Amino acid sequence: MMARAGFNPDESPLARLASRGGRGGGAFLDASETIAGERLRADFTRGQLMPGITQRWDSQPRQARGSAGSRDLSDSAIDARRRVDAAVVAVGPELSGVLLDVCCFLKGLEVVERERQWPARSAKLMLKAGLGVLARHYGIDAARQSGRPTIRRWGTADYRPTIGGGREG
Repeated sequence: MMARAGFNPDESPLARLASRGGRGGGAFLDASETIAGERLRADFTRGQLMPGITQRWDSQPRQARGSAGSRDLSDSAIDARRRVDAAVVAVGPELSGVLLDVCCFLKGLEVVERERQWPARSAKLMLKAGLGVLARHYGIDAARQSGRPTIRRWGTADYRPTIGGGREG
């Protein structure tokens, strides 16, 4: 998997799962599932949703509970939060927890199973199911193994742009 700016592929549990072999000799996670998980992680990071646990060195005071702290967020952070919310709703409550734990909080599968009191190796299957739904939500084609999502367009199939914005007659 190709490294992107701001992400260390060695720290991602998805990168380790994508490199491991499955039963048929191929990777356990296909490219679309890995891309979908990393996209969720990128939006989670851009949305500044990770809880702060260390000392803050900036000059801004922490927001009091109940105050509207989102006013201080950039538009891109707010958009990223909306994308994370939409992804969680699309995946559903049954699978979103394991996706957030593994993709965003970078917990290992054994930790997730222990915390949720699940049987051994069940988190791996739940994660794969959740990533499949997430890839479908993002519109990433599972058949394409090039590592790039398909492009979706706003116009209808017969739409053709013209210079000047008018439709050709």
